[in-house]
Amino acid sequence: MSSPVNTEELLQSILEKTYDAQRGYSNAAEVTNHVELKRWFAQQGARRTQYAASITTEMKRMNEEPEFDGSFTGDLHRSWMNIKAALSSNKDETILEECLRGEKAAVEEYNQVLEYHKRLPQTVVSILQAQRDEIYTTINQIRRLEDIAENNDEPNT
Repeated sequence: MSSPVNTEELLQSILEKTYDAQRGYSNAAEVTNHVELKRWFAQQGARRTQYAASITTEMKRMNEEPEFDGSFTGDLHRSWMNIKAALSSNKDETILEECLRGEKAAVEEYNQVLEYHKRLPQTVVSILQAQRDEIYTTINQIRRLEDIAENNDEPNT
């Protein structure tokens, strides 16, 4: 017999990380001087807002009350990203490295929650799998953008 799963706690954890990612991308868009990266970061932040809305909707359908806040760890990560960017000779590459680190942590979080897929509502599993798969795509995009940023030390304003 398997132990009960606290769906609200699991979804709240993902929701918290989603808000952290949204704020992180918003912060990255403010910090970079590269026009295309600024646009890309803003798009990713908007996408995380959509993720949060989907999770929030599912929580409300289950009569759960989502908390609309990020984490202290996320705040620290954004501060660290700002410090590293300020001290780096290639600010964009540094920002992308931190975005990559954050996205890898997000995938780990999604995978941990999805370990309970047999005990979660199917709609929740579908949403989380789709979001996780999209984050994998984002990780690959970040890696390509890092290669470009690495070879382009001059800011594009």
